[in-house]
Amino acid sequence: MNTTAASGLFLQGSRESGEDVRVGNVTAAIAVANIVKSSLGPVGLDKMLVDDIGDVIITNDGATILAQLEVEHPAARLLVDLAQLQDKEVGDGTTSVVLIAAELLKRGQELVSKQGLHPTTILSGYRLALKAAVAYLKKTLLTPVHSLTDDHLMQAARTSMSSKIIGKEGDFFAQLAVDATKSVATTTTGSANKSDGGNGGKTKYPLSAIHILKAHGKSSLESYLMKGGFCLNAQRAAQGMPSTVGSPDDESAPTDTVKIAMLDMNLQKHRMAMGISIQVKDAAEIENIKKREMDITKEKIQKIIDAGANVVLTTKGMDDVCMKYFVEAGILCARRVPKEDLKRLAKATGGQLVITMADMEGEESFDPETLGACRGVKEVRIGDGEMMHVYGCRGGGASTIVLRGANEYMLDEMDRALHDSLCVVKRMLESNTLVPGGGAVEVALSVYLQEYATTLGTREQLAIEAFAESLLVIPKTLAVNAAKDSADLVAKLRALHTKSQLKPEDEHYKTWGLDLVEGTIRDNLAAGVVEPAMSKIKSLRFATEAAITILRIDDRIQTNAGPGGPMGGR
Repeated sequence: MNTTAASGLFLQGSRESGEDVRVGNVTAAIAVANIVKSSLGPVGLDKMLVDDIGDVIITNDGATILAQLEVEHPAARLLVDLAQLQDKEVGDGTTSVVLIAAELLKRGQELVSKQGLHPTTILSGYRLALKAAVAYLKKTLLTPVHSLTDDHLMQAARTSMSSKIIGKEGDFFAQLAVDATKSVATTTTGSANKSDGGNGGKTKYPLSAIHILKAHGKSSLESYLMKGGFCLNAQRAAQGMPSTVGSPDDESAPTDTVKIAMLDMNLQKHRMAMGISIQVKDAAEIENIKKREMDITKEKIQKIIDAGANVVLTTKGMDDVCMKYFVEAGILCARRVPKEDLKRLAKATGGQLVITMADMEGEESFDPETLGACRGVKEVRIGDGEMMHVYGCRGGGASTIVLRGANEYMLDEMDRALHDSLCVVKRMLESNTLVPGGGAVEVALSVYLQEYATTLGTREQLAIEAFAESLLVIPKTLAVNAAKDSADLVAKLRALHTKSQLKPEDEHYKTWGLDLVEGTIRDNLAAGVVEPAMSKIKSLRFATEAAITILRIDDRIQTNAGPGGPMGGR
């Protein structure tokens, strides 16, 4: 280091290399993993996060916990990004992916420092182990579900929720998640000349079409799903407007009874633009100008009314002059509606969000094609405020879940738990494959990889054994968090899985995992503790890639900005 400094390579900064930087990176990664370690599993504990202005978040969702932390260490930040990636790609398994990555790093570092292995050997061993693990998982542990029933989906949703605040009401919320995901199914049109015979395309489940609304009050079990309907956190702009339009309660009514105009512009009295000055010689002309301004506003609103709109929703403001015209026409209006909600409503009702009324000729007009249609709109009192319920949307492909709960913290955590479950159900429906939960997959892969390592006569054998040991961090942590004897339970489970892989008659033991309530082992596939196979495969891939990325680093050069730029003006 002194040599490089003497040669003038680093004018402003420092350099750390070799063992020091590796130990620092691994220590930082383990510190991040230890934060979320106790929140894993159905009996995991919650974390309270308080930010600099005193806002509180109570959660045990790994991605949320890590997102709130201000991590400065670059290697530790990689683990935070890893959890975000898992949350984005799969939606569940964010805590376990961080734990596996940290354990791989820890074991890899031990091989370098104690056994004298070169990092490159460890990296190639980890890649071999990952490839073998994924291949074995797909061949042996994965259960293809050709006719996916609601029971399978319910089991997966319930397993995802078991570690969350709504775990006790798992059946109720699992049903809510399954119904909501299925209600937004859209089939992409498949071409007839496809090799599969043109089966009409794939069915997708866009979770962005599911709108989750949180309302204080009542118990969590009084949350409900509006299938084919939509809820907006908005109320009437004026009391003189009708609270009900169309036939919201008559399910036989046509879905184009009510027309909805969705605007992203101000509905206010016309004013001259800034910087324009008018010189008036006759005082009577001022009145004419004011009257014309009123008329321009009235004409604009009349165009919206003439297009056939019964309900007008805008993301911006609406002044008293405009409200007066709408009240006279008997139209229901709401202002300051969140833009994201209006975009979803436009998709649900088959309409469009209008940002301007100007047309190609420079005139103002309102196209009736942009109007959304539904059966009825009704203002409903929920909790302390009012909400706008839109019934029987024409476009379909949108649903709203209204969550009820005691306070803000509970509602936020319910929202996060439901998001994870919705993601799991979506992945399950799209992939049609599942694996047993409760540590069954990790132990089975660990046993298989230890056997696989002995078939190799190269130095990678040690890295594959380390990979196999690292996977056991999941069942061990699950048992510790449930206040059970982890050594005893994991030993029993390993013995069973070894038996299942050696003797064909004992193959049924491959789906056995932990029962953390009773503190025993059981057949988790039969018990309904299942996860989408995609979740497990992706978490193994992401964790291995993150560990490899960090273990490859053997030098850290920190440059400090001097006068004139990062390298001191040179």
